Amino acid sequence: MKQRNALRCALISAALFLAASLPALAQNSDDFSNWPAGTSPQEVGKRVAEHFVTSPHQYSATIHYSEAATWYGALTFAQLTQDDALRAELIHRFEPLMPGGPEANRRPIRHHVDDSIFGIIPLEIAIQTKDPRYLAEGKSWADRQWENPRPDGLSAETRFWVDDMYMLTMLQLEAYRATGDRKYLDRDANEMVAYLDKLQQPNGLFYHAPDVPYFWGRGDGWVAAGMAEMLRTLPPDHPQRPRILAGYQKMMAALLRYQAKDGMWRQLIDHDEAWPESSSSAMFTFAMITGVKNGWLPAATYGPAARRAWIAVAGYIDQNWDITNVCEGTGKKNDLAYYLARRRRTGDFHGQAPVLWAASALLR
Repeated sequence: MKQRNALRCALISAALFLAASLPALAQNSDDFSNWPAGTSPQEVGKRVAEHFVTSPHQYSATIHYSEAATWYGALTFAQLTQDDALRAELIHRFEPLMPGGPEANRRPIRHHVDDSIFGIIPLEIAIQTKDPRYLAEGKSWADRQWENPRPDGLSAETRFWVDDMYMLTMLQLEAYRATGDRKYLDRDANEMVAYLDKLQQPNGLFYHAPDVPYFWGRGDGWVAAGMAEMLRTLPPDHPQRPRILAGYQKMMAALLRYQAKDGMWRQLIDHDEAWPESSSSAMFTFAMITGVKNGWLPAATYGPAARRAWIAVAGYIDQNWDITNVCEGTGKKNDLAYYLARRRRTGDFHGQAPVLWAASALLR
């Protein structure tokens, strides 16, 4: 009898605990479901990815870093939705760029973060297909990036522009994901910590560069996305994980304070007079969704913010599935007027890419 009563009490306690937890669980779950018409990640991701397949190259004679980032986003979306046809189209688009291919003249050639990120495309294809040709191609870019490291062990491509915290680190991260070789991960983590120490300010945001004290939206967006991607893969016992996680959480807290009522962030994050900018907003959305889903951020606080941001960004997609209000390509300059006067573009890969990342994050 005593055992039966004890079992009954235990079952009642468990039921009461579950009942008390259900509203909170439902609330957190609802943040990333029940989307308004036209804003579901499945629909948005599919349309934007298919649009990319048929889009012409942008900006330069060789493949631009923003196109590589969009390609990566489309590939991850195809994998998460098990869309084999889309993946085949994306691989078909890349095949002419392989060595000796008919579009090999479009392969980047500089030893520069903006060019080296090209390697994330064959690496992601290799991760998904296990094709050794793409693995060898992708590894060659990651290895090239560390051929002649600096005396402190960082890549010779290190320049301490905020953008690099995605563009440099993402290549090494994908090389680790494709090979399991710890050297790529250790390089990556050390690089990220060096940039954190150099560029993150007391308010949690990042200067565009040490000599440019402005919180440029997309620049900070690259950081947010880069840290979120790294934390997805960095093992719990990695010695650099606590530092990167602390930098990420400090940044997310700052972004929460600067998010506008419409769900967006501004072209200059801390300037209310700056216009709402879609590429940075999508990057911050990706970072927040990833943090909530992995338990790095409190869901009750950041879930609603990420939801508002995703719906707001989706509102900047036009009838052609081009993202509008995308800041044009921006070099660093110590001049406030320069940043405030940056032009808005439509369909720019800088904006197409993070929308695909955010859609993928919602589906993970």
